[in-house]
Formats: sequence, C-alpha cells, structure tokens
Amino acid sequence: MVADLVVSLSGIGPSTLARCADLTDELDRRRVPLSLLLAPRKAVPGDALTWVRHRVAAGDALVLHGFDHQPDPTHRAVSLRRRAEFSALPAHEAGLRLVAARTGLERLGLATDVFAPPCWLASPGTVVALRRHRFVVCADMAGVRNLRTGSVQPGRVRMVSEHWSYLLGVGRAARRGGLVRIGVDAASLDHIGQREVLLEAVDLALHHGASPTTYNSIASPRGSTTTSTPSGAVPLRTR
Repeated sequence: MVADLVVSLSGIGPSTLARCADLTDELDRRRVPLSLLLAPRKAVPGDALTWVRHRVAAGDALVLHGFDHQPDPTHRAVSLRRRAEFSALPAHEAGLRLVAARTGLERLGLATDVFAPPCWLASPGTVVALRRHRFVVCADMAGVRNLRTGSVQPGRVRMVSEHWSYLLGVGRAARRGGLVRIGVDAASLDHIGQREVLLEAVDLALHHGASPTTYNSIASPRGSTTTSTPSGAVPLRTR
C-alpha cells in the first residue's frame, strides 16, 4: 500500500518569510507541494501575502487555520492547548467564526474549503458547522475527514521534532502505507536542526515510496479534485 505524504506549514509572516521560501525551494526540488495554514485575523501582510498567493497559484494548498487563534475563555481545561480556538465550540459559535474567517480570506483575495483547527483540535460542533458551511476537508490531530462522505483517513499529524524517535515514527508510517502527515511552524525553521530533520523526514517518506499530496486533494481519488473559486480569489490547484 502506497502512503500519502502531506507536509503543512503554519506561522507564515514577514519575520519568517525567508525561511518559508527556503523550505519551499527544497521541497520544490523534491516535487513535494505544501499545505499552507492561514488564519485571516493573523493574516500575513505585504510580501508574505504575495508569496502565499504565488504559492497557491503554483499548486500549494491553502488551508483555513482558524480565525484569530484566541483560546476559548469558557472552556475549563487546564491546558491552554485544550482551550484552543474551535476545540470546544458548539456548532452555532463555530459557524459564526467560520463565516468571519471566510470573509477575511475573501478580503485577501483567497478562498478555500479545507480546514485545519488551531492545535489540530476540532470539537464535534465544529465538524457540524464545517458541513453546514460546505467545507470539504477537516484535518485534525488524528486524521483527515472527508466532510461530504463522513469518511476519515487515519494518520496523526507529526509536528517536527529533533528527538531521534521522530524520524523512526515517520519511517514506520511510510512503510505501512496510509497517510504520513508532517507539520512545521515556520518559527521553528530558524533552528537548523529542525529544518534538517524535516527534510530528512520528507526524504525518508519518499524513499519508502510515499506519494506527495496536499490536504485539498486528499479527500478525493488522486489527481481528481477540483475546487470552486469565488470571483477574485486565487484558484486552488492540486498535484
């Protein structure tokens, strides 16, 4: 069974743009597209936004990554991570935030029907709201959900780590087939060790025959996805 390989990048902004561009140069040489995670209230201005538009037009996937990443003040979980935006919202509140987030993207000339919640945590109410608002994909911590069919492709996201076990985990997942998900925050690319580990992980997955793809194409048979684009938005392409 051939594994699918998805590499996602968050934290794109003016201070991280050079590192993001360096990473995409390396991945382009390997023919590996990126899934770019973007929250409109944390939107990238100026050259960084131009870079995102260019990357999406060239074939990278745009993924809505929440609205403003503000933690839920009503959720009593001790961990801030467990209070992440969309981790505990009921359907109505999640829907309001999704509408605001989509409006924010449209103002930037962007559009997507793919969603990945902050900290990869989506409440059941968020999943209901995503379906109501015609999103197609929800990528959470444990897998990638096709919101049209309800099917879930299992595969936990592996945020880049310099720990020796990280590469072992990626290698095992690639050998078994299924879904290999590698995530990185652009801020961590400032650490040479994490950048190198990411590239080693990608090379290892490719060595085991993994097929590079993106979150906007993973919900459909390989190569067959099309995504409608609102007027004035950057079209989303698949590879």
